[in-house]
Amino acid sequence: MVKIIANFNPKIKLFVQGRKNIYNTLSKNISVKDDVIWVHTASLGEYEQGLPVIEKLKKNYPTYKFVVTFFSPSGYQVKKDDNIANAIVYMPLDTLKNAKKFIKAVNPKLAVFVKYEIWPNHLKILKEKQIPTLLVSAYFKKEQLFFKWYGSFMRKSLTAFTHFFVQDSNSKNLLKSIGYNNCTVSGDTRFDRVSKILEQNNELDFMTNFTQNKTCVVAGSTWPKGHLFLIDYINNTSAKNIKFVIAPHNIITDQIEELKNSIHKKVVLFSEINNNDISDFDVLIIDTIGILTKVYSYAQIAYVGGGFTKGGLHNTLEPAVFGVPILIGPIYKGFKEAEDLVELKGVLPAANQNEFTSVLDLLLSKKEHYNSTAEINKNYVAQNIGATNKIASYIGTLLVNK
Repeated sequence: MVKIIANFNPKIKLFVQGRKNIYNTLSKNISVKDDVIWVHTASLGEYEQGLPVIEKLKKNYPTYKFVVTFFSPSGYQVKKDDNIANAIVYMPLDTLKNAKKFIKAVNPKLAVFVKYEIWPNHLKILKEKQIPTLLVSAYFKKEQLFFKWYGSFMRKSLTAFTHFFVQDSNSKNLLKSIGYNNCTVSGDTRFDRVSKILEQNNELDFMTNFTQNKTCVVAGSTWPKGHLFLIDYINNTSAKNIKFVIAPHNIITDQIEELKNSIHKKVVLFSEINNNDISDFDVLIIDTIGILTKVYSYAQIAYVGGGFTKGGLHNTLEPAVFGVPILIGPIYKGFKEAEDLVELKGVLPAANQNEFTSVLDLLLSKKEHYNSTAEINKNYVAQNIGATNKIASYIGTLLVNK
């Protein structure tokens, strides 16, 4: 059925075709003689959570080889050529036959699953082979199947985990309520990931030229619904000293052109710069990927897209680490850092145009309000680093005799 659907859906086609190359890639890059650590991430978000752990383990265990798996084509396509691991492949579909074949091929000394990833058959084989298995940056909610009276099958899968490293005490208490005490509240490894952003060189010549030290509002990972609010604000603001950067999540030519044409001020695309002076433009549209993190370093205010659909909110920690106020859409439940920062009033949700405009106007006009909001986000990130070291310390006890 999946193969049939693949003929009509490009994303599913990647999903199917990519899985044909799993074992060729593995055989070229690892052997049965290698000590291997396997890290599984669903997509880019989970990859960002797993990355600090991978980097730490590579440093601690330089003779080990690393295999990273993805479920999502969007994650795999972006990271498939990354040199962080010896082999980056798709996770085979979760059948017992696939699980036996895959785990035999990888033969890991340690398996690390990130956040939500529960694959019953793969976990079953890992348990049978007594391979230490961790779930890191885990975030449990009472609505999940594990905590329902009819969720015994999924609860049983959790027995495969040697230890759980969870983001908060609520997750620990939920695990305890179903009999799992092998748990540590370590926090979210993404805080360690984003904190390192401050250590890198974030300068971008084109951004320096564009902003000219003026107030800059950066809208990152945006979607069309959020564009409506941005466009209205940009077109109707009379301020001469504000620059706007929009970085759409999807780089689709027709949509980029439509966005550009809807803005009544001077607009330039990143692809049009070609070393030209762009200081006179009001709006810059980033029609490329891979530079948003550095672009955020130029922001005085950030808007993070995806908050108008369930499960769609993008990474609020990347702008938060720079200590800037953040706007989002109204749907952010399930994203712990967003929930925390909304409660602390460092992240400000807006459900309609009036709210969006009011929040931006207040931040731009009231310096004291701006400063207090920015400080909340900066402090929140600083206070939550350290999860990676806790996880690595525990792994050291597992691999000492391996």
